Amino acid sequence: MNTTSRPRPRAILRIHFHPAERTDELYEQLLTVVDGISSRVEPLPADWSAYVDLTGALAYWGRDAEGLVAVLRLRLLALHGVQCSAGAGPTRSIAAMAADATPPGAATVVRDDPYEIAAFLRTKPASALPGIGPKTAKTLARYGITSVGDIADTQLHTLQRILGTTAARLAHDRALGIDERPVVPGAAPRTMSASHRFDRDELDPDQHHRTVLGLVQDLGGRLRTSGEIAQVLTLAVTYADRTQTTRSRSLAEPTAHTPALAATARALLTGFGLQRARVRALALRAERLRPAEDTVHQLTLDDRDDKLRRLETALDKASTRYGPGVAGAASTFPPAG
Repeated sequence: MNTTSRPRPRAILRIHFHPAERTDELYEQLLTVVDGISSRVEPLPADWSAYVDLTGALAYWGRDAEGLVAVLRLRLLALHGVQCSAGAGPTRSIAAMAADATPPGAATVVRDDPYEIAAFLRTKPASALPGIGPKTAKTLARYGITSVGDIADTQLHTLQRILGTTAARLAHDRALGIDERPVVPGAAPRTMSASHRFDRDELDPDQHHRTVLGLVQDLGGRLRTSGEIAQVLTLAVTYADRTQTTRSRSLAEPTAHTPALAATARALLTGFGLQRARVRALALRAERLRPAEDTVHQLTLDDRDDKLRRLETALDKASTRYGPGVAGAASTFPPAG
């Protein structure tokens, strides 16, 4: 007797909430409604959405994915008057793509069936695939790769020459409907910070600048070590009278790349206008962290960025072997003497 059974189909939901007014309290209330359907909920408060693993809930409720999503949408509307757009599929990336293509008040469900998965994915433009942004899509288009189906049909080694090894493998797998990333219940976006307190109140703008770049180098290295990327940087300045000013800025693309982080941090610092300020401490915080694998670096025509990334990898290895601070970008260190 054959006791081998096929694994039960996965059903991952990406749901976006569209309230008239956003408050933290309302977001928590909406998550409570979702938790009543499935306890495997991964909140994404930055864009008022969440991932939900419905796999076990289907059997518990005795419904298919379409029916369970319909119940959830009805509860959200009845209890809180909030419309949502929802996408469900066998993987996180398919669920995200389905949700992105769905207007408020509707749902798109892709069943865990090879033919249905292929029919959904192959006709989508390359830029619809998670991790493929406009610049990368434009680069792929120069090679005649314009759809998700084209990515799936392209030999992996060819994609690797265009996108790089890691990015190509992720894009190729996702284009084929392969994405094993689980829903992580209760995982809220993390933050990571670095700070420096001056020995005396510091008036020198150049010293402010060098200190911020040092904080950037510290944060960038730690982000890359932990396999995370930041979507927002926040710079806090503490003055001699103990008052504090804080500014935040979103990054052009989520990253842990030190030059990109430095450009945003410099812009934040310039915005403070600290030419005559007596600064006691500086703190830099990376916010809305995500796994690095969630985003593919957007390509540029300038190979300088690629060289900087290779240098960055070498510096990270040196820091791991010899300790932090042993090496770094020259601009983060004060002149000799």
